[in-house]
Amino acid sequence: MANDAALNFSLVFLAAAVVLVGITTYSFKKMAVTYFVGVFAIAGVLLPDWCFFDRDFSRWTSPVTEEERESYRISTGSRSRRFRIYPIRVVAYATVYSIALYKWWQYVAS
Repeated sequence: MANDAALNFSLVFLAAAVVLVGITTYSFKKMAVTYFVGVFAIAGVLLPDWCFFDRDFSRWTSPVTEEERESYRISTGSRSRRFRIYPIRVVAYATVYSIALYKWWQYVAS
């Protein structure tokens, strides 16, 4: 349920950002770009199969076995273990999101 609350909050915040871009730029095209960039950004953080990505990076090329999926369900009983921070994941997300935010800002500011 916590993910649903985070998703709802993120979508409401995105709607406010789209309205703000529309009011400041008077451009439906820039509003649409803001919406789609925001939806993909939110989906990239909140919707991945964490059971798959919470494994070691070298194992991402192999499918998740049923035993791994079950052990993940058992291990995520506490919320503190839900999102583990791996350096490669942080670098990948930071790089992709930084570039996307920069390109979006260039487009909206022009």
